[in-house]
Amino acid sequence: MWKTVRLSQDGACPGDLMLQNVNCPRVKLGQELPGIAFRGHLHSLPKLMEVTSSSHASHGNHKENSPFLNSSEAGKGGDYYDRNLALFEEELDIRPKVSSLLGKLVNYTNLTQGVKEHEEAESTDGSKKKVSKSPSMGTLMGVYLPCMQNIFGVILFLRLTWMVGMAGVLQSFLIVLLCCCCTMLTTISMSAIATNGVVPAGGSYFMISRSLGPEFGGAVGLCFYLGTTFAGAMYILGAIEILLTYIVPQAAIFHPSGAHDASSAMLNNMRVYGTVFLILMAVVVFVGVKYVNKFASLFLACVVISILSIYAGAIKSIFDPPEFPICMLGNRTLSRDQFDVCAKTIVKDNITVASKLWELFCHSTNLTTENCDEYFVMNNVSEIAGIPGAASGILKDNLWSNYLEKGEILEKAHHPSVDVAGQKNSLHLYVLSDIATSFMVLVGIFFPSVTGIMAGSNRSGDLKDAQKSIPVGTILAIVTTSLVYFSCVLLFGACIEGVVLRDKYGDAVNKNLVVGTLSWPSPWVIVIGSFFSTCGAGLQSLTGAPRLLQAIAKDNIIPFLWVFGHGKANGEPTWALLLTALIAELGILIASLDMVAPILSMFFLMCYLFVNLACAVQTLLRTPNWRPRFKYYHWALSFLGMSICLALMFISSWYYALVAMLIAGMIYKYIEYQGAEKEWGDGIRGLSLSAARYALLRLEEGPPHTKNWRPQLLVLLKLDEDLHVKYPRLLTFASQLKAGKGLTIIGSVIQGNFLETYGEAQAAEQTIKNMMDIEKVKGFCQVVVANKVREGIAHLIQSCGLGGMKHNTVVLGWPYGWRQSEDPRSWKTFIGTVRCTTAAHLALLVPKNVSFYPSNHERYNEGNIDVWWIVHDGGMLMLLPFLLKQHKVWRKCKMRIFTVAQMDDNSIQMKKDLATFLYQLRIEAEVEVVEMHNSDISAYTYERTLMMEQRSQMLRQMRLTKTEREREAQLVKDRHSIARLESLYSDEEDEGDPVPENIQMTWTKEKCDAEKRNRSSAVGSFRDLISIKPNQSNVRRMHTAVKLNEVIVNRSHDARLVLLNMPGPPKNTDGDENYMEFLEVLTEGLERVLLVRGGGREVITIYS
Repeated sequence: MWKTVRLSQDGACPGDLMLQNVNCPRVKLGQELPGIAFRGHLHSLPKLMEVTSSSHASHGNHKENSPFLNSSEAGKGGDYYDRNLALFEEELDIRPKVSSLLGKLVNYTNLTQGVKEHEEAESTDGSKKKVSKSPSMGTLMGVYLPCMQNIFGVILFLRLTWMVGMAGVLQSFLIVLLCCCCTMLTTISMSAIATNGVVPAGGSYFMISRSLGPEFGGAVGLCFYLGTTFAGAMYILGAIEILLTYIVPQAAIFHPSGAHDASSAMLNNMRVYGTVFLILMAVVVFVGVKYVNKFASLFLACVVISILSIYAGAIKSIFDPPEFPICMLGNRTLSRDQFDVCAKTIVKDNITVASKLWELFCHSTNLTTENCDEYFVMNNVSEIAGIPGAASGILKDNLWSNYLEKGEILEKAHHPSVDVAGQKNSLHLYVLSDIATSFMVLVGIFFPSVTGIMAGSNRSGDLKDAQKSIPVGTILAIVTTSLVYFSCVLLFGACIEGVVLRDKYGDAVNKNLVVGTLSWPSPWVIVIGSFFSTCGAGLQSLTGAPRLLQAIAKDNIIPFLWVFGHGKANGEPTWALLLTALIAELGILIASLDMVAPILSMFFLMCYLFVNLACAVQTLLRTPNWRPRFKYYHWALSFLGMSICLALMFISSWYYALVAMLIAGMIYKYIEYQGAEKEWGDGIRGLSLSAARYALLRLEEGPPHTKNWRPQLLVLLKLDEDLHVKYPRLLTFASQLKAGKGLTIIGSVIQGNFLETYGEAQAAEQTIKNMMDIEKVKGFCQVVVANKVREGIAHLIQSCGLGGMKHNTVVLGWPYGWRQSEDPRSWKTFIGTVRCTTAAHLALLVPKNVSFYPSNHERYNEGNIDVWWIVHDGGMLMLLPFLLKQHKVWRKCKMRIFTVAQMDDNSIQMKKDLATFLYQLRIEAEVEVVEMHNSDISAYTYERTLMMEQRSQMLRQMRLTKTEREREAQLVKDRHSIARLESLYSDEEDEGDPVPENIQMTWTKEKCDAEKRNRSSAVGSFRDLISIKPNQSNVRRMHTAVKLNEVIVNRSHDARLVLLNMPGPPKNTDGDENYMEFLEVLTEGLERVLLVRGGGREVITIYS
């Protein structure tokens, strides 16, 4: 039991001192205290005076903590928190306290860049920081009204009546429903993404790029940018159309020279005025964006007043329809702006005279019909009400569609008329259809009037609570605008005569805007209101688009856009504005509102499609970070939204859809190949992971069929002391063999302790990865740290790969200079690795003289790849040359297959059989059978074997005197200079007992005698070497090696590459050194040799 010490005056440590820097130690009850050093003015304590309980009434808990703290720690931390986290104090720099983390998050400012850039911005000098104004906009001002302003636009005033006239009320409902469903479903997906974490100011581009990755983000960002830019062009064209058609027609510069070129004159006027307007608007945006934002509410007021005037006019038309008579000739609609009286004749001073209409059709003032238009003569002129009003029942006539071809005359169905052909030169007197219409065309033209749903998310940086405001505000805006569109379609169909609805420019109603004829109190309310609202929308587009381009450029995912990331000192995107103006000018040069609308429909639909895709992918993958605050989403809704977007793209214009997809695809591929590496934790990476996992689990279901077998390589690399790759040609060979297909793992072993050499392993891995890039090896890298190199290699062979994606072939370098090395470990590691691969049933490739192998830039235009098929071990020897020939280096080489026939074999039959076998394998190669006669063992063979055995015996004797050599070496070497062997294949384990760094011996008589005996026995054993006799089996093996080598060198001395079977290592480890010698003899005199050892399974088949 522990108690707090309470001390008397002479050795005091009363409660009030506990708050100072005095250490009051805890002691066990009744314990004597020896002299305890105090930081204060007390130096010793004679004895324990009084013991009190720690829960003494006069002490608070904060005082109780005091004995745990000493003054040096108090100075260090500055607050008690650190001391309470003493367990974690060593890691506080990499694992910060929760309070520090929360403190940083509270200071989060809505920057338009990612986390890294945000941190960089935070780390700038504090003196430069401005006091950031806290975002204060609510749902109404921040999201709802901007969305309304962006959604309502030029189409509502200029084209909705025409759409209702052409498509009829029912099909118009369908068009509006399709478009509104598309935007509503997209909004649900967007709300889920926008409420999944803090949304930086930047809207859709940031949402998609951070959800689907930089490639999709860049492609969609640019699509959205182009859509917004073309929207600017469309609004400007709308404003010019209102100006030149309805406000000041006399301002036109180009006038139609004949009756039929009115449209081309109008288009030229649009181009000139559009360009002027664009320049003016660009200047306004350049000079001051703040003015644009200030006037935004004024422009919105214009829109709201205009819409209210439509409703007012519709209500008034029930009991008092406005006077807008339409002049009909038979059932054809006449263009009212060319005459005043709707009659064939008029009475003037009691005399009937020809009217202006008669003059136009008969080309004379006489009331004779000789030169008159036949249709004019046969049909009567009548006047009907342009706006019969909501109570007239006109709705039933306007329910059905009435699509027209270009140049067709607007006719009223069921109106009395005599159907005869009229003169062509009279066509300009009628109201004609200016473009061919269909359901698809109308969808493309109407869709821009529902875009603008991103306006709220674009302002996310200014919102007080973006995660609540964006979904609520945007959905409310869509519901409101959809209701307005549905009600307008109904009102137009119920109040306005069908021929007037189909009259796009109001020719039948004295060049009045058709919506204006319905509005109350005056058509000018709509004309002026729509003009200002379209100008405002154009300014908004020219303000928003450059900012979006600047954000994409600053992200640096599309390198050639970097220049557009710069701007004025205050951050205004000058260069981006210039590019936006140039692209908008292209739209203005098209000059027709009906042609520009489908273009921007495509880009917006593409953008919405990807928003839906992003939401669906994240939901289906169940990414741990996918936790939206907005709960009313589902992947099925996102897929439905995606399908509608795709359908609308192809419905409105299939060729524009293909072009938009091609542009997006090209941008995607460009970013993939050229763009800067960005890691945003995107959903597509998650999709790749899920697909990889699924594929790996499928691969696990069973071993691959022989037809699917391909070498999956594990290349064991040797690194030198500076961690550089010693034989980079091994990688070259691997890349030539794989040609980019299948699995390649590059493995290496670093000797040491993992805890100490982790950094070295990372550096080695980076070096290997760089070398893989240079040699164009597509694969993975794995560096293992192990105490012994041989163990590390065994670990690599066992554990590399994952599931069904494991290596089946090991590529191993040859241990050069093993004969010269006194240390046997260099070749022992090699043989150990051969044994490991055999035990693991893996194939083994040993490229000998790998430095002479060709680089990837060389080309062999002629030459042979020779295969020496001595024993069959799965067909690897056939498959490898075929795979090598797929690579451009070896493509032009011919393949020759040699096999060895013994005395009792029928070599002619063997050659036939082999040719048939190769024919069935579909491998083209020359076939040769080499006969080996049973000749006697030559003296040369005997001598080689003798030399080999003498050498190994001598090395064994030398190893017995190793301790003695070590001791002598110790005298001349500094004890710290034990060099690290750099060879991967020279295992650092000692065969005998480890030799201590510094040998210190006390010489006794017994030890001295023993040492002398050892030396004399060693000398004796060296003498025995001379009288040694070689082992018979070794002589036989050497004979085979020498004979085969003779035959191979004779036939293949000029081959580009020789492949031959690699014999297995002996079961008895005593013969390891001899095995190395046999391999050397077998491959002597050959420049490039690939020793191949099968993995014990068939890898090639004659069956399809």
